[in-house]
Amino acid sequence: MLYINGTIITMNAKREIIRDGAILVQGNRFVKVGKTKALREEYPEESTYDLENRAVIPGLIDTHVHLAQALLRGSGDDVELIQWLCETVWVLQGQMTHEESYASARLCIAEMLKSGTTCFLEAMLADRYGFDGIAKAVTESGIRGCIGKIVMDVGKYASQSAWSMHPGLVETREQSLLGALDMHKKWHGKANDRLHVWFGARTPPGVSVELLKEMTQFSRERNIRITMHCAEVKADQDHYRQNHDMTPSEFCDHVGLLGDQTVLVHMVWLDDRDFKLLAKTGTHVSHCPASNSKLASGVSPVPAMLDAGVNVSLGCDGGPSNNCYDLIQEMKLAALIHKAVSCDPVTMSAETVLEMATINGARAVGLEKEIGSIEEGKKADFVVLDFESGLGTTPNPNPVSTLVYAATGGSVYTVVIDGELVVEKRKLLTMDEEEILREARKNADTLYARAGVKGQPKWPVV
Repeated sequence: MLYINGTIITMNAKREIIRDGAILVQGNRFVKVGKTKALREEYPEESTYDLENRAVIPGLIDTHVHLAQALLRGSGDDVELIQWLCETVWVLQGQMTHEESYASARLCIAEMLKSGTTCFLEAMLADRYGFDGIAKAVTESGIRGCIGKIVMDVGKYASQSAWSMHPGLVETREQSLLGALDMHKKWHGKANDRLHVWFGARTPPGVSVELLKEMTQFSRERNIRITMHCAEVKADQDHYRQNHDMTPSEFCDHVGLLGDQTVLVHMVWLDDRDFKLLAKTGTHVSHCPASNSKLASGVSPVPAMLDAGVNVSLGCDGGPSNNCYDLIQEMKLAALIHKAVSCDPVTMSAETVLEMATINGARAVGLEKEIGSIEEGKKADFVVLDFESGLGTTPNPNPVSTLVYAATGGSVYTVVIDGELVVEKRKLLTMDEEEILREARKNADTLYARAGVKGQPKWPVV
C-alpha cells in the first residue's frame, strides 16, 4: 500500500518533515519514504491510500502502563501514593478475577490504540490477573505489547511499616520469578513478534535483594528485559539511604539492575550521582508527569537527566493515577511542567517530548532498530492525525507544536501497526468497542461491589 499526500514527521536522524509525503508499506515494513509525486511515479501499479494532507507520526510508545488499572479509573482520587495504594488500589487489584483483568486490559488497549499508542510496556502484571488472558488481549487487538510479569517475594512498600500490600497481591519467588520465566518461554515473540515478555520487579522492599540479584542474573543469561518503579516518592529514597546507605541508582547498580536492558520508572527523588550512573550504564527512564503530579510525588528532574545523556521516555501509568492512557496529553504536560519548575521557556521543547514519546521509547524497549521512526526497513507502525477539521488545532503552521501543545488523542484519525490498519477514520477495527465498554462497566460494578470500594463524588448526590 502506498500512503500518499501526508505531512510526514519522520523522526529519522535528521528529524525531517516531508510535506506532500508518501510512505510505501509492504508486508509489515516501510519500504520507501519520500515525496508523493516521486513515489507514485516509481510505483505506478501500487494501490494508494490518500492521507488528505493529514500529519503522520511514528506510533507512540508508552513505557509505563498498568493494564489492570483501567477498570479502577476514578477510584482513590486526591490522596498521597502510599495511602492511595493500600486503602484503595491494592484492595481492588487484590480481588480482581481473570475475567475482570481481561476486561480492564481490553479497555486500556482500546483507549491506547484510539489515542495513537502502538506499543506499550506493562509494568507489573500480577499472577492473579491471568497472563494468558492479557496476552490474548494483546494478540487480538493488534497492538505491540511488552508485558512485565511481576517479580516479588515481600508484601511491603518503602519505609512505611504501618501499611502493607493486600494479601491477594502477595506472590512468592516461585509464583513470580519462575512464573515470569514460564510466560517468557510460552509467549515471548508471539503474534508476529508483537508480544514481548519482561520481568516487572516490585519496588524494594517488596522484593528482596536476593531475589533482585537472581532476577538480574536470569536477565543477563536469557536476554530478558526488566522494568521497575524506582525513587517515585521520598519514602523510596529514604529506604535506600537508611537500609543500604546508597542512592536509588547506587542500589540498583548494587543488585545488577542498571544497564540498557532496564527501564526504571518515575525516578523523581535523585541527585547528581544518580544522573551520572544512569547515563554511564545506559539505563532507561520512563517519565510519568501526570501520575507524579496527581499523587504529589514530586517532579522528576528530567532536564538534568537528559543533559547528562540519560535516555528518557514517557509513560501514562494507570487509570486511577492519571486518569487516562492518552500519551498525547502526557506530552503536553511533560513539555509544560518543567518550564514552570525551571522558569525557563526553552526547557523541554515540543520536539524533545515528541522524541521521548517515539524514538526514545523505542530505545527504552530495545526496539529502536524496528520502530520509533518512519524510515525504510523499519516496522510499519504509524499514526495519522487530523488537525485541519479541529477547532482547537486550527491553524496548523507547525505540526509538531500542534501535536504537543494543542492536540489530544481525539485528533488521532488512523493507526497502522505492523502494516495493518487497526484504527481507521477513528473506528477501532480489531476490537468491538461497544462490547469492550459493556464488559468494562459490568466487571467494574462486580469488582467494586466485592471489594466494598467505589469512587463516589465528595459532594452530596441528590
